[in-house]
Amino acid sequence: MGQPTITLTTAQAIVRYLAAQFIEIDGEKMRLCGGGFGIFGHGNVTCLGEALHAHQAELPLYRGQNEQGMGFAAAAYSKAHLRRRFMFCTASAGPGTANLLTAAALAHANRLPMLMLCGDAFLTRLPDPVLQQLEHFGNPTFGVNDAFKAVSRYWDRITHPAQILQSLPAALNTMLDPADCGPAFIGLPQDVQGWTYDYPLSFFDDQVHRIRRQAADKDEVSDAAALLGSAKRPMIIAGGGVQYSGAVAELTKFAEAHGIPVVETIAGRANLLDDHALNIGPIGVTGSDSANTIAEKADVILAVGTRLQDFTTGSWTAFAHDARIIGLNAARHDAAKHMSMTVVGDAKLGLVALGDALDGYKTPSEWTAFAQKERAKWNEYVAENTRIKNGPASYAQAIGAVNAACDPRDRVVAAAGGLPAEVTANWRTLDIGTVDVEFGFSCMGYEIAGGWGARIAQAEKEFDKDTIVFTGDGSYLLMNSDIYSSVLTQKKMIILVLDNGGFAVINKLQNNTGNESFNNLIADTPTATHQVSVDFEAHAKSMGALAETVEAPSGLAEAFARAKAADRTYVICMKVDPYEGWTTQGHAWWEVGTPHTSESAKVRAAHEDVESTRSKQRKGV
Repeated sequence: MGQPTITLTTAQAIVRYLAAQFIEIDGEKMRLCGGGFGIFGHGNVTCLGEALHAHQAELPLYRGQNEQGMGFAAAAYSKAHLRRRFMFCTASAGPGTANLLTAAALAHANRLPMLMLCGDAFLTRLPDPVLQQLEHFGNPTFGVNDAFKAVSRYWDRITHPAQILQSLPAALNTMLDPADCGPAFIGLPQDVQGWTYDYPLSFFDDQVHRIRRQAADKDEVSDAAALLGSAKRPMIIAGGGVQYSGAVAELTKFAEAHGIPVVETIAGRANLLDDHALNIGPIGVTGSDSANTIAEKADVILAVGTRLQDFTTGSWTAFAHDARIIGLNAARHDAAKHMSMTVVGDAKLGLVALGDALDGYKTPSEWTAFAQKERAKWNEYVAENTRIKNGPASYAQAIGAVNAACDPRDRVVAAAGGLPAEVTANWRTLDIGTVDVEFGFSCMGYEIAGGWGARIAQAEKEFDKDTIVFTGDGSYLLMNSDIYSSVLTQKKMIILVLDNGGFAVINKLQNNTGNESFNNLIADTPTATHQVSVDFEAHAKSMGALAETVEAPSGLAEAFARAKAADRTYVICMKVDPYEGWTTQGHAWWEVGTPHTSESAKVRAAHEDVESTRSKQRKGV
């Protein structure tokens, strides 16, 4: 007798397979796929839409307002679940799918799983050229969906229903792999979606997945332990991979056992509590004086779960030229950067193994004391920097007011513009894993859409806590429609819209490099000939949210209390000064392109100033 089969369309088989995938988290079995975000069009509604309707109880489908926002929400959802669960996004052929491109790039840069199920042109080509199809005369197989090859960890186009027997498991295995984790793209031609095939019934059996923990090579651990054991001034850089590995407890135990100071990357914020004795602060361009001071003096640096982005390394000026780096990372590519001594493997297992090999080592007490003294000075700066009425209304004052009033388990979301730097530098971590500052791709528009996705995840496990979104006026204007999504789905957020009259942080960069203010602040935009202010409060209310405008930071605490008590998304609007009130300390050097020649004396002087510190930059080793 042959293998039992079931006749399904390609779309039906995809959805049925996803509904049968599970993962065990903290002893609880749950669906691996938390559902999806979808906007239907002719390229996905008739076949994939039919299949999703039949499985809506197992895979709830959230209706998006913008495909890019859907992708941001999916990325934030997986981040909140520490990459152990994911959401799919489905978009129609043509512009609907193209709108997902930016979100896919964000997920790729941040190593976040997201499954894209996107419409494609007809495989038979009988009706070609079809609505929204791009024609390439010399290559009829080439289209919009091929653009996703650059921003996907896994890419496939289904040209026969049988393909998904290999393609779907491969996509899931990629998204769950600690080293290769990222977005998976599957193109679905409109005719193939509806074609049938006799699938093996066993393909749809329940399957429980687990995240692989790869132990590091013993020789690599031994070499790293020997180097770290010789250190006089060691330091740990804790990245986002510490949380994804579930290695926070192991990191803390390792640091405490050996007295090694810890600094955090942007993605690694909330690895340690703010008041932990070995938490020396955030490192890098948007970091702290305390972390950057010890980074300059450290002789051995253990980089755990970080891809060592330029904002972490100060464009590779943050460390001494002769400092040695040990890269502990599940991904070989990240572990080996700048000729680091590699320890390729899971962070949790790697820290335990390295700790065992380091038995008896203790950091010189004077080094630890020096680091803690620097952190105490930074704490004093932050306290003054966030103090209400220390100057004009600022991001830092707003951050401080919310920080003082929030629940320790509330989740904070920020992304592009000036707020990521201000949140990273000034936010005091009250509980582990509560900060999502998207700076891997630094994407405007992530704030509100990502907040919606983060809140969906948070509501599954901590319904009584809040997701707090910090956004500037620029990002709000770029993408705000998921305020409406959050109201429709009863996924409440608290959103602070801090209006500085345009793109103020880029104006600051423009001025700092000797350039005149131009086209960033509304006031400095020559083509903005009728300058009006946006009523963000009224706009948010028009989408069903509750909203109010606060005239000064002194009113934020009471407004935040009202937002806490509200039954739906609550938007708090406040103007901040575009010129003053920025966090001025804690910055490392950051390489940006500056003109080597200019008619402006200020631009030439700024270029010389930027180049004057280039000697500190490590040249790849």
